[in-house]
Amino acid sequence: MGFVLDTVGKWIAAYLQKELPGYEPFTPSDPERVRGLVQEGDVLLVEGNSRISGIIKYLTQSTWSHAALYVGPIDGASEPDGESHVLIEANVGEGVISAPLSKYLPYHTRLCRPVGLSHEDRVTVCRYAINRIGFGYDTKNIIDLMRYLIPLPVPQRWRRRMIAFGSGDPTKIICSALIAQAFGAVRYPILPKITRAGSRNARREILHIRDSSLYMPRDFDISPYFEIVKPTIVRGFDYLSLHWADKQKPLAEVAGVLDPIQVGAGAPSFAPAPVEEMIADESSSPRPRHQSCVPAATSDPESVPDPVLKWPREAIP
Repeated sequence: MGFVLDTVGKWIAAYLQKELPGYEPFTPSDPERVRGLVQEGDVLLVEGNSRISGIIKYLTQSTWSHAALYVGPIDGASEPDGESHVLIEANVGEGVISAPLSKYLPYHTRLCRPVGLSHEDRVTVCRYAINRIGFGYDTKNIIDLMRYLIPLPVPQRWRRRMIAFGSGDPTKIICSALIAQAFGAVRYPILPKITRAGSRNARREILHIRDSSLYMPRDFDISPYFEIVKPTIVRGFDYLSLHWADKQKPLAEVAGVLDPIQVGAGAPSFAPAPVEEMIADESSSPRPRHQSCVPAATSDPESVPDPVLKWPREAIP
């Protein structure tokens, strides 16, 4: 019976982990920038494309379905091409494994960095995760796996509990539980339960650590204790340097001629001139001779038009 459950469990795990075709991220990661910014202790959130990823994103109402911990190069773990394994992750059916950074670069990712974590605690967090490589997933626990095959509508208040539902240790390595345990080893908060206590003169917050099985990938994104690191912005971003497909970029040699607002020597000034200069210009420039509005004197007074508009005589009572 145990052999049958183990075989069925492996089949379900392989089915859930299978990638779906047609995935294309809206904002793929820049490999060079990510490699240059990632640090030990950073949490890499991934928008996965497997069957279980879609269900986790539905249950958590989030973009992120997977999380991995960056620990730096691991001795003795590398790809056939020589790339070192630098990530620690826990997958359904595989357990705790190491992986190279290039595994998730084709996906939409996000870097979450713990703020103010000391070097000693950072090393402890990474060492905690590395020491758990090889911890397996109990594929005999069919209940844990089969609930992901039926994505029924679940009330929002029950979704987090549904991910943690199961029978003990196997569930604790799903959905960021391993990373939560690693940070819990140095008492670094993610989303702790906060109890407010105190008096009128003083208030304090008492932080309670949640059970590690209740953490989800999005918790690192919304945590007030983790900084969101965006390589495009950190390395310097200039929106003026972007070349849009629907607008041709002007040539450098004609840009100054076509520019309606020219800046530099010889360009007209848009600032108003001082009052003294305006008076001097008016006094120096000759006034144009205008025709007088008063007609010349004539011998016939009746022929002189009256410049003032008057009412008709018949209108005057």
